[in-house]
Amino acid sequence: MKFQHLGAAAVVTAGVLTAAALAGCSGGGSTAASGGTVVGVDYPRSDTDFWNAYIKYVPRFAGQLGLDLKTTNSQNDVANLTANVQTMISQGVKGVVMAPQDTAAIIPTLQQLAAKKIPVVSVDTRPDQGNVYMVVRADNRAYGEKACRFLGTKLAGRGKVVMLQGDLASINGRDRTEAFNDCMKKDFPGITVFGEATNWDAGTAAQKLQTRLTANPDIKGVYMQSSFALSGTLQLLKQRGLLVPAADPKHVYIVSNDGIPEELAKIRAGEMDATVSQPADLFAQYALQYVKDAIAGKTPAPGKTDHDSTIVAVRDGLMEDQLAAPLVTADGGTFGPVSSVKVDDRSLWGNSKS
Repeated sequence: MKFQHLGAAAVVTAGVLTAAALAGCSGGGSTAASGGTVVGVDYPRSDTDFWNAYIKYVPRFAGQLGLDLKTTNSQNDVANLTANVQTMISQGVKGVVMAPQDTAAIIPTLQQLAAKKIPVVSVDTRPDQGNVYMVVRADNRAYGEKACRFLGTKLAGRGKVVMLQGDLASINGRDRTEAFNDCMKKDFPGITVFGEATNWDAGTAAQKLQTRLTANPDIKGVYMQSSFALSGTLQLLKQRGLLVPAADPKHVYIVSNDGIPEELAKIRAGEMDATVSQPADLFAQYALQYVKDAIAGKTPAPGKTDHDSTIVAVRDGLMEDQLAAPLVTADGGTFGPVSSVKVDDRSLWGNSKS
């Protein structure tokens, strides 16, 4: 399978944010006054490398598509998101792109936007009820299964692993958790899984992992449902003398979900073992393309796309463009039915250079 990526000019350097990104982080703003169609984009948070990368990609693609942006940042709080949408409505936006982290609590806001005939594209998450024009995300159940296949194969079907879950109020946290557990029970019943809810919070993840490692020093695998837990996990393993090469019997296998540059660097260095690359660049590109299509009155249809993904009807009236999200490892190995991409593959957005 071919994976699309941006060229070298696609990524803004970490130290230089565009005016639009700064506006998003501060809670609101507009990228330009070009006379283009005005759309609102709410950034869900700016405290992770993944979402900061997404924030940098959005204004680039907005410029290519002739869109003017009104941006806000809800900082992982659905009350903030609700208030931000009210501001966007008052600013006369023609469409809204959002990534609600609480996929149940956002339903009344979606209903309000629908009543005003303002189309919505949801990025990364899918509302529990109600409809949006398009959901742009990857198959999050596949994230959990890929992590399971990797760890199950590496551990030869035996041992103990910790799963640092996201927020179970999020469809992403539920999908990844359920798929990982289902796969382990079916294919690797000799592995014990300790599930730890973290609410996507790094401090909570570190505390719960420390407790599990103290009670179960023979843990041999950690599945982080996002890179939010990366720093704390590596620090804890280092403190315990467990951050060692894979050939060492004390090695603890680590698999994450995101594909940020730091994760790829840690895989190269042998400090973690695998990740699933969420396409931050394509999230931005196709969310904005779909909101533009919605405003233009285009009707999407299920099936294969021209960008290596598949649009599926997840329920009546709701479609989801499931973008490619490969498993990434040092050697590009295969784990049961799951193949992986080598960490240096240039198609990975995390390998794009500024």
